[in-house]
Amino acid sequence: MTNSHTTPRNERVDRLSEDLRGALKGIVRQMRRDTERHEQGLSLMQTMLLHLIHEHPGIGVAELARMQQVRSPTMSSQVKALEAAGLVERAAPLAQDRRRSGLHVSQAGHEALRQLRDRRHDWLSQRIARLSPDQMEALAGAVDVLTILAEHEN
Repeated sequence: MTNSHTTPRNERVDRLSEDLRGALKGIVRQMRRDTERHEQGLSLMQTMLLHLIHEHPGIGVAELARMQQVRSPTMSSQVKALEAAGLVERAAPLAQDRRRSGLHVSQAGHEALRQLRDRRHDWLSQRIARLSPDQMEALAGAVDVLTILAEHEN
């Protein structure tokens, strides 16, 4: 028994998936473009690393390099720039591996992350405030669905 709805549904799902991907990329691109102007001289890579170190306190340079799929020397220079800016600190070397020291976000780094988060929030809030009441209602429903998509495991 063949379901006649299979092909149109798959096409609809594919089209919706592509449209959503494009919309999300556009939002992220605009948020980055707006906030990069105020990033205290940090590159996008350094900003991402600061977030990663915050999310994984004690992570090492080699682990960061693997996560970002870059070579260790490249990652090392990025981390050194964050250290020089006072945003990241190295913990004392680990007893089991004296060559490795974990990375932590400094107080100044936490402040930079807070300012970045606030700017991104302000950017999005300003744009949401321009929506009509019907558009806000549609967005509220979409956020619920997007949350389900984000939380769904394979």
